[in-house]
Amino acid sequence: MASSTPLTAKALEQLGAQRLAELLLDVAERDAAIKRRLKLEVATPSKIATELRKRMAQIARATTFLDRNKLRPLADDLEALRASIAKQVAEHDPPAALELMWQFMDLANGVLGRCDDGDGGPHDIFCAACTDLGPLAEAAKADPIALADRVFDALDRNRYGQYGELIETVAPALGERGLAHLKQRLVEFAKTPVEQIPQTQRRAAGWGSSDPRYEQEAEQRRRTNNCREALLAIADATHDVDLYIAQFDEEERRRSEIAAYVGQRLLAAGRAGEALQVLDAAELRNPSRPDPDWQEARIQVLDGLGRNEEAQAARWACFARRLDAKQLRAHLKRLPDFDDVEAERRALDHAEQFPQLIWALDFLIRWPALDRAAKLVLGRSRELNGEAYHVLAPAADALAGKHPLAATLLLRAMVDDTLQGSRTSRYRHAARHLLECGSLAAVVKDFGDVEPHAAYLTRLKFEHGRKASFWDLMS
Repeated sequence: MASSTPLTAKALEQLGAQRLAELLLDVAERDAAIKRRLKLEVATPSKIATELRKRMAQIARATTFLDRNKLRPLADDLEALRASIAKQVAEHDPPAALELMWQFMDLANGVLGRCDDGDGGPHDIFCAACTDLGPLAEAAKADPIALADRVFDALDRNRYGQYGELIETVAPALGERGLAHLKQRLVEFAKTPVEQIPQTQRRAAGWGSSDPRYEQEAEQRRRTNNCREALLAIADATHDVDLYIAQFDEEERRRSEIAAYVGQRLLAAGRAGEALQVLDAAELRNPSRPDPDWQEARIQVLDGLGRNEEAQAARWACFARRLDAKQLRAHLKRLPDFDDVEAERRALDHAEQFPQLIWALDFLIRWPALDRAAKLVLGRSRELNGEAYHVLAPAADALAGKHPLAATLLLRAMVDDTLQGSRTSRYRHAARHLLECGSLAAVVKDFGDVEPHAAYLTRLKFEHGRKASFWDLMS
């Protein structure tokens, strides 16, 4: 039977413009989304905006719940609208494109409120549209004060996180004046009790009315969080570290993750001494294993203060606690020539003796130190946890070439875990691993104390012979 002709752009070109147009019209009559897309493609610049507004109005009026079957077509439609605004309209009329994108974003609460968007889809598209607003505002030369007011209103309607990156993207267009105006409005808004907000503004922000007291508390929390996130973004955009710090109370600033954020910004502002005070005042949940971000910030601050020996000691401590390869590389990089060789040997010795075998194996494979990784596997094979296939599988691949026996033990650990736990969803992988063991057996020169492949296979069949769905995969 002759193979079908591949559908390529070149093959379609041979049909000619007339025939292609006829085929597109035929398809468009049976697919409303394609028909709308074609209308946008052939519309004149002056009519594209009209078509876009018409379609957005239709989406805004819809109220039905969107299940998974309906979600994908709507997502495709939304992406076509976003792309048309960001490209076609923006090319000819940036101010109109900016206004249309704001109108597009106004659809977000309504759409996201009636769909199960666990896999991204519409939410991701609205987030992409949000990032489009910045370049569009710059191209349109938007008035900074008017733009700040528009941003403020949008943040008040940010019920699904669709405006999460809004300030970052529009900051260049807002400039110093716009950011200052927006900051003032946010500070005043944060002080306004929820009950004093006009009812019309509450409805515009998407409030319901099922339980006024519960809703008021929830809205107060939402507003507080939104204002804080917005002011933090403004602080970063204006490099105002004091504004950033002011968003956290004293108790929050003692949390290690918050102290790390504050410390990094103080260091960037040339205030390393204050940064160290903030970091050292943090309350560590587990002093023996500090938060990695806190530890990294403290090391950077120590470097900034010229306390290099303390920074080096902290880097080694980070490595020793968690086998942190990044910190070890940074530590070795700062050592004199030849000293780094001895330090690396000491670090690899430490890794081999590390209590958590999986952590040690992962580190040695990634470093890489394959000879040491093979030695680790052969010496501590009884500690292998076959459930950690995310480490064992790539480790087996890495060791198979020069260390086939170590690779075999890793593969067997995964096979044993799968069969002993009757993990049927992993049978396919286990069968592949067992076949790989058979291939490796041919190049293993000496199994030593390790059970040879034939004996291992016989034992598996004896212990798990009734698992027919597994053995069927081996035939």
